[in-house]
Amino acid sequence: MERGRDGAPIRLLLIVTVSAVFVIVMNGSMVNVALPTIGEQFGVSEGQAEWVISGYLLVFAVGIPLYGRLADVYSLRKAFSFGLVGFVAGSLVCALAPNLPVLVAGRVLQAAGGAAIPALSSTSVAKLLPPGQRGGALGHIVSSVGVVVQFAGWHALFYGTLCLGLILLPAALRVLPETAPARPGASFDLPGGALLALTAGLSLLGVTEGEVQGFSSPLSWGSFVAAALCGLGFGWRINTAPEPFVFPGLFRNRAYVACAAVGFFGFLANLTSLVFVPLLVSEVNGLSAGAAGLVLAPGAVALALLSPLAGRLSDRVGARPLVLLGLFTMFLSLLVLSTFGPGASQLVLAAGMLGVGAGFAGITSPNTNAAAATLPRDEVGVGLGIYQMLFFLGGGFGPALLGAFLAARAGDAALNPLYALDAAPFSDAFLLMSLCVLLALILAAGYGRPVGEGSKVDL
Repeated sequence: MERGRDGAPIRLLLIVTVSAVFVIVMNGSMVNVALPTIGEQFGVSEGQAEWVISGYLLVFAVGIPLYGRLADVYSLRKAFSFGLVGFVAGSLVCALAPNLPVLVAGRVLQAAGGAAIPALSSTSVAKLLPPGQRGGALGHIVSSVGVVVQFAGWHALFYGTLCLGLILLPAALRVLPETAPARPGASFDLPGGALLALTAGLSLLGVTEGEVQGFSSPLSWGSFVAAALCGLGFGWRINTAPEPFVFPGLFRNRAYVACAAVGFFGFLANLTSLVFVPLLVSEVNGLSAGAAGLVLAPGAVALALLSPLAGRLSDRVGARPLVLLGLFTMFLSLLVLSTFGPGASQLVLAAGMLGVGAGFAGITSPNTNAAAATLPRDEVGVGLGIYQMLFFLGGGFGPALLGAFLAARAGDAALNPLYALDAAPFSDAFLLMSLCVLLALILAAGYGRPVGEGSKVDL
């Protein structure tokens, strides 16, 4: 069996990491469908029930870079297994929860453990596989995300994730190698990690509360102020600590920063379109949730099928051509949706989402592959952790910001001069998504050649 640089069997490694990502993403997405039932059963308002999702997202986003750094300082196997234990324990709490506070607590525990999986799956590929084999492996991981986000249902919920987590834990202990620290004597800078986590978490809290209560509410703007202060504290800490959470040179690495920005804006546009299309189909077309699923299906299939191919191609031709092509495809598709989609036949929407899914497949694994190639070996874990954090923050920011934008545009004429139907706010939302992708396209066109582990990876 083919093995990686540390002797890990590549096929078994991929089976475990892909399965783990599948379970974690399923767990994150399936609760969205069950939220009305949860609220009805516990007799709580929609805003209160949404903490089942918000609490998970907040902890999940801030936990990813922490686990990435743990993988640099300690064993990859131990960090991955520790995360799975936390996820399994949280699943058990959720399955037995008698009320909403206990369910939210279980979701927080799930997220605290589950954040290890996307961070360390990508890190394990970057650490254990040579540069020429990373893209294909990352593509398989991404394809599992694409299938689950759009097809997972609530019926699998917490007992299912509990059982799957219990199966994966011994498999991870068996397959993942006991890696040594990339830099002997390195330590975990807890204050620096906490400041980074608070910066990300408070920013996401400010956005989510801004959508619900308005961005002028004290909780929303107060969260942004606190996030800015924590961000300044994080910057001071990494420049003064003898062994910082991450060396400040990472943020002067223009190729890495560009990859992170592309990931942020790309996922923002993709996930927001997945949220807005069902809303559009329901409110404007008057169709059922099942019809919305059919509209999203072509994009899901394209993402699942094309992601492994894009990853393998990025190993051969470099990431930059695929990222540019993927972003351009997304940009055109979202522009078409803005111009012709809202109020039109669901076939037009399905064609637009096919383009979005196909384009996103060209971004995800090649861009992650490119980000890994910019990083020195002793910062692969924390670098990819921060990259993944920004990736998921894009997914958290997008629906909230554009949801507020959609509400603000109600009753106004469409910003897109070519739009001629009667759902102008949705046209404006897709236009704004396309502009986010255009910004990512400009950033991707401008970034140069990275320096990573002596390999020549053309961004």
